[in-house]
Amino acid sequence: MRAINKPGKQKGDDDYLNRLLSYFRSRFYEKIIQLVMVRKSVFLLKTEKNTYILKGYHSNNRLKLQEAFTATLKKEGFLKTYQYLSGPIKEQLFFEGTYYGCIEYIPPHNTPFSYSTQRNRQEGLDLLKQFHQTTASVESRYRTLLSRSDLIAKWTERLRVFSGNLPFIKYFLDDYTISELIVWANWSLAGMIKHGRFFQKEPVVILHGDVAHHNFLRDKKGQLNLIDFDLISIGPPSFDYLQYANRILPNLDWSLGKLGSLKPIGKYLDEKAFLYALAFPADIFREWNRLIREKSYNDQEKIRMVMDLTVDQFHLRKKFIRQLQEKVK
Repeated sequence: MRAINKPGKQKGDDDYLNRLLSYFRSRFYEKIIQLVMVRKSVFLLKTEKNTYILKGYHSNNRLKLQEAFTATLKKEGFLKTYQYLSGPIKEQLFFEGTYYGCIEYIPPHNTPFSYSTQRNRQEGLDLLKQFHQTTASVESRYRTLLSRSDLIAKWTERLRVFSGNLPFIKYFLDDYTISELIVWANWSLAGMIKHGRFFQKEPVVILHGDVAHHNFLRDKKGQLNLIDFDLISIGPPSFDYLQYANRILPNLDWSLGKLGSLKPIGKYLDEKAFLYALAFPADIFREWNRLIREKSYNDQEKIRMVMDLTVDQFHLRKKFIRQLQEKVK
């Protein structure tokens, strides 16, 4: 029986993993043959008969919410995701302060999903739309369990944190780049506030909240699945589509025309609130703030990734924002 950690981890991590393996062995009905750390608090567990994903949560309430929500999705006909399993385990998994859920393993396709092709980008949007259609009918059941998404407040705070981090960021970015980023952000937020009624009148759904490419999983049969619902909240579907647009625009060369060719994003390009929101450099602020919060100053790979995100497509992004400014006049 083996416990496998990620390369570069410390001996203490290996000790923890071995203890965790021993604990899981005592709680599973099936004989465990391998435990592999996928990322923090997420493990792939292989038994003699099956493979599972084990995911850790800091509270039992968070775990139960995820179990209930994914069960609701399945019951309401949204089958393109995983489910939590109780059958393989003898009792609830709780180890050293962490509650673990046992999740159905979806064998992945040989070619991982990415936003690099038009077909994938549209397929991801179609699946997200199906998700919203399903959650629109059940959001009332979760109103007391989920927070209401407030994108303006979230982005205002992200800008505030970024501005507070400027003494460090100025070692990497020139004053002109920083100034432009902040101007874009303030222009975007002012327009979102002015035209915010659009977001308020849009029917609400349960939002996914993290539509990064790695949360779309193509299985061996070719079916696309939506996974990882840790950031679900209640709000207008346009909030998910704004995040999706922010994720795919680098693959579209920051072309407003190419973005508009995708359904259902295209219909939002007639809404000023959505256009203003497209200008907010949410990805840049997020990654700089994360870099500083995690104190990854000496990780050259992470520094390079954030610099590439900020600088490589800066002029394309600036041209895109000029188009937005013309369109909202």
